[in-house]
Amino acid sequence: MEREIMKDLLKWRERNDRKPLILLGARQVGKTYILKEFGKRHYEQTAYINCDDNEMVKDLFLPDYDIRRILLAIGSITGVSIQPGKTLIILDEIQELKRGLNALKYFCENAPEYHVAVAGSLLGITLHQRESFPVGKVNTMNIRPMTYEEFLLAKGQKQMYEMLKNRQWDVIAGTRSLYVQSLREYYFTGGMPEAVKKHLETNDTVQVREIQKEILLAYDKDISKHAPTNEAIRINQVWKSIPSQLAKDNRKFIYGAVRKGARAKDFEIAIQWLLDAGLVYKIDRVSKPDMPLGCYADYSSFKLYMLDCGLLGAMNDMPPSLMLLPNKMAESKGSFTENFVCSQLHNCRNLSVFYYSKENSTQEVDFVVQHDTDIVAVEVKSEENLQSKSLKAFHCENLEVRCLRTSMADYRQEDWMVNVPLYAIKSYWETTKK
Repeated sequence: MEREIMKDLLKWRERNDRKPLILLGARQVGKTYILKEFGKRHYEQTAYINCDDNEMVKDLFLPDYDIRRILLAIGSITGVSIQPGKTLIILDEIQELKRGLNALKYFCENAPEYHVAVAGSLLGITLHQRESFPVGKVNTMNIRPMTYEEFLLAKGQKQMYEMLKNRQWDVIAGTRSLYVQSLREYYFTGGMPEAVKKHLETNDTVQVREIQKEILLAYDKDISKHAPTNEAIRINQVWKSIPSQLAKDNRKFIYGAVRKGARAKDFEIAIQWLLDAGLVYKIDRVSKPDMPLGCYADYSSFKLYMLDCGLLGAMNDMPPSLMLLPNKMAESKGSFTENFVCSQLHNCRNLSVFYYSKENSTQEVDFVVQHDTDIVAVEVKSEENLQSKSLKAFHCENLEVRCLRTSMADYRQEDWMVNVPLYAIKSYWETTKK
């Protein structure tokens, strides 16, 4: 399946100041697949090693950091002749090797001509406690679940993908039903590659949901494996509370909803673990929509969204029909659609995402985005209800801030705001020229 990060990997390959690459991401987002595919397309050969529970490599870096010895061992294990610039060395689950991360420093300093890429779960690498992270000696990239646009490519709908990228709004409007149907499919499957693959192979909601449940179970096991015993329970409590937190009217995270009487200090570490693991997005409140937004952030007031809308539906046991058919999700569709928009925004470059609420008022805007030097207020609508009272009130008080509504309706430019279709929300940010 085609992933847009492939372009970034190719740029890394061509860099004169290239360093060993660490590809970060939550479990099951496609790290291994994309590195193997990258090696297949752009190198003469690939030397791949899975370091998880592999007796052949468990002591690879223990004797010393002699790169000549290490390369000889990797070549022997993989049966590949390691050649600078022609061979991609992939060390998967690198966090499982003692001194594995630190070894990348020596590849950087002593053998920069060799192309080395490693992958591991964020839980294993970011939270790695056995050794220091090789700061300044590696390049890093993050990979997240597949976006809606990548879902279109996986379905073979390249022309629809290109129309979004080119903002051909008139043509898009003429094929709106196809975009909406694919979006509803994406709502159910989400962007976890294995779930998408199963959907395309079987068109069977039962089998796709089984995959999603298996991924959620793997996350539970990862938390138990990597988290300190005294924190694992709290991490799970926060993780499992997210669907109910999002079901509230204002989506704001409430500690008391996790456990009666709970306070911030009880769960701050647990929330940070989930952030470090790449399993959630934390959207902080801003009290003023001004540049830069971070200066007006209230970090004590925030919302937590899941990394993937398909997993959100699976965790909440949402029947597939509610996501696949229009106007079926009732009260839950607002939070679900916000989660989708949040995940798409986090896959855009140069975006900082917050939400806005006015002091001593019920006025709130779903997202406030800093895009380069612009501030944009974003209101999310699940279907075609285009009433935007909250956004209009916000606009009247903040005339200098651009306003955007995203809904199932077609693209339209009004005097004070623009409506962008939900299925075009990511493409809009990446193609709009400011």
